[in-house]
Amino acid sequence: MIGMQYKVMLPSDYNMEIIRKRVAENGVQTDGFQDLICKAYLMTEKNKHNNLYNSYAPFYIWNSHIGMNAFLFDGYYDNILKSFGWQQIHIGIPLYIDFTKDFFKSNYLLEVTGTITEKHTLQTFSKQQEPLETNYALLGETCIYNPDKWQYSKLYFFEEVPQNHQEIGRIFEILHISQGK
Repeated sequence: MIGMQYKVMLPSDYNMEIIRKRVAENGVQTDGFQDLICKAYLMTEKNKHNNLYNSYAPFYIWNSHIGMNAFLFDGYYDNILKSFGWQQIHIGIPLYIDFTKDFFKSNYLLEVTGTITEKHTLQTFSKQQEPLETNYALLGETCIYNPDKWQYSKLYFFEEVPQNHQEIGRIFEILHISQGK
């Protein structure tokens, strides 16, 4: 499996309704995509949920490189290139994926990022993967790590915005979630 995300940084005065409309009109095009476990169409709005900037930041989990390669090189990703230009695509490996039956009701994603520190064993990192303590219904979670940079992102999916999230990480609004075949 492969985790993939690009974060398109947008001007502070960018009309985010353009992103909402884009996803409303085109989000279903990745429904049923080959080898796609899920694609969450994410965005942040400046000054909403304590975000400092506007962004469009789709997040994917691929079952294999075949579907990811088809998405990137068979013309689908060209829509991003035409609309937003060349983007750095972040790639990682899922350490775990835990989605509930209500996962597709998710409206918000909480991202917590960090660095895997140099140690004599990595067993301690994998054993530290405990559920997030929250009073809100957690509909899914995953941890994506990149051993090239020794960084990780823990992603938590919610139907409602969890309180005190700014103390933990960044909130993204989920506009649509696609599921592949």
